[in-house]
Amino acid sequence: MIPKIILSSGPKATRRTIGYLFGKGRANEHVDPHLVASWNGFAPDPGRSPHRDPKDAMAQLVAPLDQPVRMLGDKAPRDTVWHCPVRAAPEDPILTDAQWADIARRIVAAAGIAPAGDDEACRWVAVRHADDHIHIAATLARQDGRRPERGYDQRAVQREARKIEVDYGLRRLQQGDGTGAKRHSSKEHFKAKRLGQDATSRDLLRLRVRRAVAAASDEAEFFALLEATGVTVRLKLGPSGDALGCNFALPEDTNDKAEPVFYAGSTLAPDLSLPKIRKSFAVTSSAPIAARPGDPWHQATAAAERIPHHLIRGDDPTAQGQLVALGTTLDILAITAPAAVRAELGKAALAFERATRSRIAADLNSTRVLRRSVQAILRERPASRDGATFTMLVDTVLTAVVFAMHWHRTRQHAQQEAGAEQALVHLQIAYGQIAEPVLESLAQRAPSPQMQQRIARHVQQAAPDHAERILNDPAWDALTTVLAEAEAVGHNAATVLDQALGQRPLDDAHSPARALTWRVRRLGERHAPSPRAQAANARSAAQAHGAPVIPAAVAPPLPRAPSHRR
Repeated sequence: MIPKIILSSGPKATRRTIGYLFGKGRANEHVDPHLVASWNGFAPDPGRSPHRDPKDAMAQLVAPLDQPVRMLGDKAPRDTVWHCPVRAAPEDPILTDAQWADIARRIVAAAGIAPAGDDEACRWVAVRHADDHIHIAATLARQDGRRPERGYDQRAVQREARKIEVDYGLRRLQQGDGTGAKRHSSKEHFKAKRLGQDATSRDLLRLRVRRAVAAASDEAEFFALLEATGVTVRLKLGPSGDALGCNFALPEDTNDKAEPVFYAGSTLAPDLSLPKIRKSFAVTSSAPIAARPGDPWHQATAAAERIPHHLIRGDDPTAQGQLVALGTTLDILAITAPAAVRAELGKAALAFERATRSRIAADLNSTRVLRRSVQAILRERPASRDGATFTMLVDTVLTAVVFAMHWHRTRQHAQQEAGAEQALVHLQIAYGQIAEPVLESLAQRAPSPQMQQRIARHVQQAAPDHAERILNDPAWDALTTVLAEAEAVGHNAATVLDQALGQRPLDDAHSPARALTWRVRRLGERHAPSPRAQAANARSAAQAHGAPVIPAAVAPPLPRAPSHRR
């Protein structure tokens, strides 16, 4: 159940609000508007007065609602009308008028508009438009001449809505923490429909600005990318001429004067104000790090592999920074994805956006490598032709999202956890679509039966608990291919397999051979060890009496997180 508070001002605010509530609606969507509750239980109902002129009936309702405000004269508040639409979810049962009336009384009591048993409270009405929602309208002057005590009414109303969901068996929404992006209004929704847009201008701008932030390395590139995607930018300048903030607009979204409708970055999302955007650029561009030559896809994958480590062992600000960088990675994946999975990855990025913000301030210092790598992906290098590098990064990101969901759950970040969980569903769909063709291509290049037998023997020795599942896995041929390719460039296949087995337990892997295939592919595409290093590894293995040896450079196995069933 979603309540939303809207305040109105002006001498005709009550008349405008009541006129809208009992009118046809902006798109003739108001069907049978009628009163279900009021402050005194017998207010006139313009919706159920067939023998009177509708305008006269509405005037008879507006007059008593407005009376306490008029009595205050010049002392009346600036905002005189409190308007709160309350909407149930599409899958919720249809409530009766009496049930909606009870809900309306609970909402106005929680907000401080009309506390239970207070005969001198504000005057209000609840109007039902359709099966799934009502509108509550109240005037913000009590009948005893005082103003209502409605501090933090939005939070109070949301808390009461969560209780109402339980009491009426409705879909239960997650409790917010004030860090979510501002939702579009119904006015913006209907305007988008008139313009033929799939989403509102607010939502489109949020997506384009977020992706520009993810792709840009500095402020100049950020503004250039926005211009390239059709976003108009208006800077807010200080006395010194420096930009203090920026507003964004779509050229096709105009007001009644044919002027673009601008949205401040901070109203699109809390992290899209110009100061916060600049902060993210400063982290990416300042304090140069030694540039290591190599494929940015591999570098991004390696950096993303460390996200679970940071979430488990890092402090909360560092972990929150990693989540921001993970969201940036999803934004870039959605842009660079093959056409077949672009929509699913776009949905994953949109859902995970909620998981990137919480009350914990993000420390972005540990995210430079990942952020620079994904920016380089967008600017410099396409993925490999066989799709393996793209699939490996998606696989790594999918695992990181599982850990992100678990991290938010342990901190009781309900909305963030739900966002990560929704992103996971879309990622799994996209991963399934892109992984199978790559695995089939690898399987067609499987090595000789003799080498497969050698690898099988090592699997039985190194992972006896999982050997049967690995050997019977449909991805077994693909695994032997990447091990053979690693050996061909100078790696020891057994050592690489041991390293892959040591990275994370296979207990929760739906396809253990597939999980190992991506791990081995990543390890095999790193620089092969020198002959001296290979000899040292062999001596260490001998000293360990044949036990698998995991080099110190490989992190110890991470604690298990909830399965994503790969």
